[in-house]
Amino acid sequence: MDRIDTVSELPFRVGFTGHTGHLRIEPLPSVQQSSPVNSLPDFILPPAFAKETPESITKFVEEKYLLPRLDEDEFCAEKSGRQWEFDWFDQAKFDLEPTMPRTIVVPAWELPFRRSSDVKKWEPASVQVDVSELMVEADNSIGVRISGPPKDFVKGGINNRPFHPGGLDDSQSAGRTFPDGASNGEWVQELLVGGPAQVVPPTFKQGMKLGDLKGHSCSWTICEDQSLPNSKATPESTLSVQFDDLFKRAWEDDVTEVPIDGDTSDLQINVIEAGSPRPIISTEAENKPEVSNDSESSVIDQILSTTGSGGLTKDLDESGGSGQEKSKEAKVWAVTGGSDGIADHFDELVPDMALDFPFELDAFQKEAIYYLEKGESVFVAAHTSAGKTVVAEYAFALVSKHCTRAVYTAPIKTISNQKYRDFSGKFDVGLLTGDVSLRPEASCLIMTTEILRSMLYRGADIIRDIEWVIFDEVHYVNDVERGVVWEEVIIMLPRHINFVLLSATVPNTVEFADWIGRTKQKQIRVTGTTKRPVPLEHCLFYSGEVYKICEQEKFLSQGLRAAKDAHKRKTMTTGVGGSGPLAPPHTQKPNTGFARGKPNSNKQTGPQNFVGTGRAHQGNNNWGSRVSEKSVWLSLINKLSKTSLLPVVIFCFSKNRCDKSADNLRETDLTSRSEKSEIRVFCDKAFARLKGSDRNLPQIVRVQGLLHRGIGVHHAGLLPIVKEVVEMLFCRGVIKILFSTETFAMGVNAPARTVVFDSVRKFDGKEFRQLLAGEYTQMAGRAGRRGLDKIGSVLVMCRDEIPDESDLKSLITGSATRLESQFRLTYIMIMHLLRVEELKVEDMLKRSFAEFHAQKKLPEQQQLLMRKLAQPIKSIECIKGDQGIEEYYEWYLEAEMYSNQITEAVLQSSVSQSFLMPGRLVIVKSQSGQDHLLGVILKAPSSVNKQYIVLVLTPSLPSTLQSSDDQQKKSNAGLQILMPKSKRGMDDDYYSSSTARKGSGVVKIKLPHRGTAAGANYEVRETDTKEFLSICNAKIKIDQVGLLEDDSTAAYSKTVLSLLNQKVDGNKYPPALDPVKDLKLKDVSLVEAYYKWNSLLQKMSQSKCHNCIKLEEHIKVAREIKKYKDEINTLKYQMSDEALQQMPDFQGRIDVLKELGCIDSDLVVEIKGRVACEMNSGEELICTECLFDNQFDDLEPEEAVALMSAFVFQQRNASEPSLTPRLAKARDWLYNTAIKLGQLQANFKIQIEPEEYARENLKFGLVEVVYEWAKGTPFADICELTDVPEGLIVRTIVRLDETCREFRNAAAIMGNSALYKKMEVASNAIKRDIVFAASLYITGL
Repeated sequence: MDRIDTVSELPFRVGFTGHTGHLRIEPLPSVQQSSPVNSLPDFILPPAFAKETPESITKFVEEKYLLPRLDEDEFCAEKSGRQWEFDWFDQAKFDLEPTMPRTIVVPAWELPFRRSSDVKKWEPASVQVDVSELMVEADNSIGVRISGPPKDFVKGGINNRPFHPGGLDDSQSAGRTFPDGASNGEWVQELLVGGPAQVVPPTFKQGMKLGDLKGHSCSWTICEDQSLPNSKATPESTLSVQFDDLFKRAWEDDVTEVPIDGDTSDLQINVIEAGSPRPIISTEAENKPEVSNDSESSVIDQILSTTGSGGLTKDLDESGGSGQEKSKEAKVWAVTGGSDGIADHFDELVPDMALDFPFELDAFQKEAIYYLEKGESVFVAAHTSAGKTVVAEYAFALVSKHCTRAVYTAPIKTISNQKYRDFSGKFDVGLLTGDVSLRPEASCLIMTTEILRSMLYRGADIIRDIEWVIFDEVHYVNDVERGVVWEEVIIMLPRHINFVLLSATVPNTVEFADWIGRTKQKQIRVTGTTKRPVPLEHCLFYSGEVYKICEQEKFLSQGLRAAKDAHKRKTMTTGVGGSGPLAPPHTQKPNTGFARGKPNSNKQTGPQNFVGTGRAHQGNNNWGSRVSEKSVWLSLINKLSKTSLLPVVIFCFSKNRCDKSADNLRETDLTSRSEKSEIRVFCDKAFARLKGSDRNLPQIVRVQGLLHRGIGVHHAGLLPIVKEVVEMLFCRGVIKILFSTETFAMGVNAPARTVVFDSVRKFDGKEFRQLLAGEYTQMAGRAGRRGLDKIGSVLVMCRDEIPDESDLKSLITGSATRLESQFRLTYIMIMHLLRVEELKVEDMLKRSFAEFHAQKKLPEQQQLLMRKLAQPIKSIECIKGDQGIEEYYEWYLEAEMYSNQITEAVLQSSVSQSFLMPGRLVIVKSQSGQDHLLGVILKAPSSVNKQYIVLVLTPSLPSTLQSSDDQQKKSNAGLQILMPKSKRGMDDDYYSSSTARKGSGVVKIKLPHRGTAAGANYEVRETDTKEFLSICNAKIKIDQVGLLEDDSTAAYSKTVLSLLNQKVDGNKYPPALDPVKDLKLKDVSLVEAYYKWNSLLQKMSQSKCHNCIKLEEHIKVAREIKKYKDEINTLKYQMSDEALQQMPDFQGRIDVLKELGCIDSDLVVEIKGRVACEMNSGEELICTECLFDNQFDDLEPEEAVALMSAFVFQQRNASEPSLTPRLAKARDWLYNTAIKLGQLQANFKIQIEPEEYARENLKFGLVEVVYEWAKGTPFADICELTDVPEGLIVRTIVRLDETCREFRNAAAIMGNSALYKKMEVASNAIKRDIVFAASLYITGL
């Protein structure tokens, strides 16, 4: 150490000795020279640890962290044999969840026809793959997705991240994570020059404190790294155009010549080689003047360059020969052909089927099974009962073979229950609906589409295992209320899931499949059949007889004519018989049975059209008029029974109509003793699960009485258990007549021998209308039982009139309803997508079926944009050195917008005409129509001159003097050149007095008269009123005789000089007449347009372009430039998100969510938004506001659940409930909340009427019923409190239980334990008796 000086002659130094570091004081000589060596200690400590090497570090880590070992303190020898009294696993600080494997072994698929024929039973080889590939956790996935807790395995949780949707793999939505300033380097460049650092992250209130940063002394150059392999983002960010990832591949693979508007015939782009840095443009294009800026040129170079994987040049070079064919084939997402030989060689192609069928498969079924074996998605379109379910069954068999999972989705809960019963004996099946969860761990899950959507949004881990999703009744996408669910699910499904789509025949099957294929970036195989397994014949039933009108898809006019002839005969009988005896029903033998209809030869004439409403009650003696409804049904049943056309399904489009029609057949008995016994035993077993009072409900007693006689009723007003009994008995064949609404055609797979339409008109909730061809086809398809009937019969009931032939043709042989998008934005969808930053709502909008055609055109629009940007822009060479022609042209276009309005409404009015007198200054349109001139009226219209004579100042002539010949020619035409003053006479002086003599009133100069005076050009011409652009408030004195008769130079000079003196500020015109005081205008919009119009004229007059001799030429060029820029901007707009149809609605809903506090300014979902995400049963905004306003705090559980029934009850008209004062107050509070929310949405331009919004989302018809039910009142008693059918009451209470679960989950998020317990109590209070009786399809009998 250094020398230490203390007192004189006592120097010493201090040292350390040994590992323990003992101090050692050593005296030193009195004189010592300083030396660097003295600063070192005498003893260097040995290292505390040996020198570290990679091997030693590895060994240490293994011993310390990797090798299993016990805690030395707890498991020492002294404590051996100690017993712990608690469970280590329960006391663990972290959940002991199984860790995710990095790799997994999966079977390697091989096409059936490529398998070895030597092996009897093929077994797939096993390969080891990375889990990230199966879980879609590549670089473009939504973060690192971690498995959730086991309880959320099936239905997911609000904290889980959803799986990355298929088709979004290359989406730029992930770029949303980085702000623009961070992506383009602006923040870095700003920081390097001493600017403020970005220290506050988005959604944070404060960030890091870095202190004051100073600019670096060196100069920095920020440049782009051109060596990056992926440079596709450069043209996008520069162009401000989003190249949609959905169609990126189509754009890269399919490069076609796109015609360009305008004169671009000499513009050619020739790409020579892939390595060239920029395209080579033909010499003709190079010779054109290039005016576009460098940035735009560089954009074109980057787009057309071959740098990166997405270059256009590379694709052009690679395309050719087979490459072009491949690119064209890749563009076809919906594949319809190429299936000719599959059915013939099916046994060779699929030798080892996963499921054997006891019957011969149809061709379309074999094709679909073959594609399923290849792992491709299929779209099967076929008529009802054609066998589409075979494809679904084979998909279930495949997942059982592959040890994966499949999901079967149905639009109606009844279908889900039926499919669960049908598949239970064949596969490992589970059921998930709103109120039932059976065996969710099964490999084949049946659920409603809403459940699957919830699983996708909530990131259920079971999605990992799903191989197939089967969409049944895809045509239900046309449903206005629930059709959006199908589109959401299709868009949100991950890429590893394949599709099986089952639908009735629709005209645009290929279009819909093409949308799915483009959205998911996978081919969809379209197959199916238009052939019915059981052909149909269509007939009219009129006056007790049947008339065939269609057979084998061909319309038979003779049958319709025979029915109309029968109608005429009855009409004539009414007219002739008067009040006489009852006329016979038939004067000519009609078509009996279903023989071919014969036209009636009777030529009697009579009224052709009758209105069929109420004719049976007019007191006429006509047989067809006086028969009762009961007689009509009896005659129909007798006819069908005699011709062996039972069982029959009669479709009535009203619940009351079904019940009344069935009651008309009280005396009809169609069952045998054995069938009665079977019905009685079945009903006893089914209703035995109900308690005593519920078994004696009026509806159950009434329906049992009908069933014993072979008559059934099926509609939404029936109790669920009653509906199931009717469906099962009908499938057994013991019900002969079934009166049903149209839901039976959608929700029950139970064909009949005959289908009868009570009417061809229905009420759709808004108005009465004719049945659509698709609706008729869906219901008529229930006729004909495969394997039992050779033909199915469809009858249309005709009572008082015969439908027109055109209506029947469109109904029977018309095309089915097209699949149309019902996509609409909902708040819960927006918040679910905002919850995950990498998913954008705009991506969901772009991929909807509604935007399909617009997005499909993107590749063409992108190519056209590049061609447009490559065009050279014409330049404008201004002789005055001013480049303001484009701005001038903008003013000119804006002025044109007001031209007609001002000219017709103002300048041609009677008030304006009174100001158009000689001496009045006016602004007149130039001859080219692209400029305007200052002038003065010289003469008003007269009997000789029908137009105004006006002197206007014209643009200056060019400085170059013309030849004497030209001057002579122009002087002959009326052009006058002013002579020097020394050579002028007194009469030609500027300020000579006006002519004293009185004029004759005759215009003696030749019009148009041109000349020059006072240094300006002028022209005297005839002008129509339509050519006046504005009337000034100034007048000047004119010498009318000197100007129009004497052609006096002095008069012209004085007049021109007076006009020039009126220009006070440069080229500014005198002010126009006041629109209110002078012109007496009262329309506010017209006054504003008048002021705007004159302001534009003043701006144009101040421009240097005004009165320029090249204005007309430059206007043409400016028009072309404007057209070019408009086309560019239009293309960019069409390719941007702003062009989406629902973007304005999206912006309005975002503002609403911000205002309510569901999201913050950075679109981050707040706790209020998380609560709203739980609300699926009711309107999410009203439910959320109700919770955050604590509207349930003062209510008992029974009152709370009663008030919540307003969210789920759907019937519009119901009797007014009788409420307690506290419930009435809570109802008013809730209704006022809905009104306020409706007003808020209307303020943000959302098309909502507040009153209608509240009425549609809150229906209080069952508040009293639910309140009494929650208090324990029997079901029979609560049915007496309302006119709502029993079935709707049960449906509402069942849905209410699901709403209670949602509110309970919301209370957990809010931390409201009192509300959580209240919802539990309310849910338990309503879960009892007949309302929650188990489904017969699930439990069986």
